[in-house]
Amino acid sequence: MSIIDFHTHNLNATDAMISVNPSQFDPQPGQWYSVGFHPWHDVDTLTDDDFSRLERCAHHDQVLAIGETGMDALRGASLEIQARVFERHLSIAAAVNKPLVVHSVRTAQNILSVRHRSGQTAVPLAIHGMRANANVARTLLDAGCYLSFGPRFNPAALLITPLDRLLIETDDGDITIDEVAAAVADALHLTAAEVMSLASTNAVTFLHLPQ
Repeated sequence: MSIIDFHTHNLNATDAMISVNPSQFDPQPGQWYSVGFHPWHDVDTLTDDDFSRLERCAHHDQVLAIGETGMDALRGASLEIQARVFERHLSIAAAVNKPLVVHSVRTAQNILSVRHRSGQTAVPLAIHGMRANANVARTLLDAGCYLSFGPRFNPAALLITPLDRLLIETDDGDITIDEVAAAVADALHLTAAEVMSLASTNAVTFLHLPQ
């Protein structure tokens, strides 16, 4: 199994983990998914039935991770509501022993505080679409997070990310994973092939996939 593009919303992507919400989940042969409720998408209206549907998806063999979920200080419901929804995702991830793909915009401390408060500190977190500065990156790295970089990133944050916790993604951009790998490689003074190999190996480790 090969996952190079760690996070994409392209339903036809290959060598990728496709992020969908539970209502979109329609597993296709040879595809791999993360499933969750994005913090932008009316999380203040979610019901117990919605979370039950997420739990059913979470058990599916083609679902490798829960999410994306998380918190966004610039968009969506109140941070209090987002925190409650994020905590429920943490509980589901813990129950199925799968990691969490996290959307975080100016909420790194909130994310870590909710994880600590929930008692689910063993759930692995990967921060997708990492654009924050090196100080935020250090905080997340010190908490054990993986960081996934897409088309736009802060070079200083990338440079302090250990190579064994580096992931790459296309997210919802009109760009290929080869182009993302080339941009990351240029900043790290590596080749694109080296970056893709590192990212794939790290995805296997983070997602607890067979080698």
